[in-house]
Amino acid sequence: MAKDMEIGEQGSEYAAKDYQDPPPEPLFDAEELTRWSFYRAIIAEFIATLLFLYITVLTVIGYKSQTDTDPTMKGDECGGVGILGIAWAFGGMIFVLVYCTAGISGGHINPAVTFGLFLARKVSLLRALMYMVAQCLGAICGCGLVKAFQKAYYVKYGGGANELADGYSTRTGLAAEIIGTFVLVYTVFSATDPKRNARDSHVPVLAPLPIGFAVFMVHLATIPITGTGINPARSFGAAVIYGKDKAWNDQWIFWAGPFIGAAIAAFYHQFILRAAAVKALGSFRSSTS
Repeated sequence: MAKDMEIGEQGSEYAAKDYQDPPPEPLFDAEELTRWSFYRAIIAEFIATLLFLYITVLTVIGYKSQTDTDPTMKGDECGGVGILGIAWAFGGMIFVLVYCTAGISGGHINPAVTFGLFLARKVSLLRALMYMVAQCLGAICGCGLVKAFQKAYYVKYGGGANELADGYSTRTGLAAEIIGTFVLVYTVFSATDPKRNARDSHVPVLAPLPIGFAVFMVHLATIPITGTGINPARSFGAAVIYGKDKAWNDQWIFWAGPFIGAAIAAFYHQFILRAAAVKALGSFRSSTS
């Protein structure tokens, strides 16, 4: 395996690492359309996002029905799984689904993650677009299943749709989505970094675990603000099936915020932590000398 030499500011070599970065994916690769693995990955993203929305939105609606203090519901304010349980549902499902699909599609299950990986040249434009379509369709179908099974409660308890909570400004909601998605996508890059895998090969770290924990922690922090989007497909699917104006009023926040956060995370990891610009400059100097 080739060795990668890290170049410091003065041109000194820090160390040689036994790892090799995969080559950048082409912007458009028509050959992907002829491979079964391409379509298998799209199906995996669809099914994974469907299951993700089904379990998590069902958890949200179940919690709201259990804590409804309306006399006809006989709910208990202290009942249900609570915000902690909802956060665990989202984080736990991401852990499970990323573990199951990582070897097939990469386990994105989120257009923001796909967008960040596309910016880092980890996936082609064609694959990124098809993944996003599959993720959104899967989210719609997952929420549709919840509505079919919970007809009595689905509309009454908001369909699990994301919306900006009362008392918070649009800027606050947007910032929460940007920061939350940055945490998630930054974790994805770090957990799947080939350099880390080579350097810390003696430490058996399961990549889906930190990714799931990142989702869990972000939900704990931002559920009171936006209900926690950080996944445009999750927000879009719930809004489509819920179908009320309230779910669409702030929908742009749940697209703009995650995409901005993903872009910042991709730039930070690739150009700051991995010093892609410095390495490219070093290669250029070497070739011209």
